Amino acid sequence: MSIQIGDMLPIGQFQIMGENGPEFINVTDFFAGKKVVLFAVPGAFTPTCSVSHLPGFVAHADAFKEKGIDELMCLSVNDVFVMDAWGKANNAEHITMAADGLAELTKSMGLELDISTAKMGIRSRRYAMLVDNGIVGQLWLDEPGEFNVSSAEYVLNQL
Repeated sequence: MSIQIGDMLPIGQFQIMGENGPEFINVTDFFAGKKVVLFAVPGAFTPTCSVSHLPGFVAHADAFKEKGIDELMCLSVNDVFVMDAWGKANNAEHITMAADGLAELTKSMGLELDISTAKMGIRSRRYAMLVDNGIVGQLWLDEPGEFNVSSAEYVLNQL
């Protein structure tokens, strides 16, 4: 069963690229005391993710701040080097580009997607969620192969 509205995010970690290289970030610490819109994509540099999903959040970063969002975070089952390069390629300096290389955090939330038939392995489902002090306040989960309710524009309209 996947994570639900009202649930606390699971204990775990993800990676970001820090000033001195890859850093592990504790989920509980990162989300403590903040309102965060976390959005997840099946893969960095993939068509929908690169053309629409990430660019929407980049373009509307200021609008999220105006709605009281402290942080935007993009999560993908990719390594930290790929996430860092993808963020730089998309001018996503105002978004935390989070790597879940082994899909551990993704699986602990029950939001994994097995696309082994396409030779892509275990990835994340496409979604966005509002996390307030570590608790899921809203969850917008797209069906596999779709991109609707997790878009920046849709999420902004729901806040």
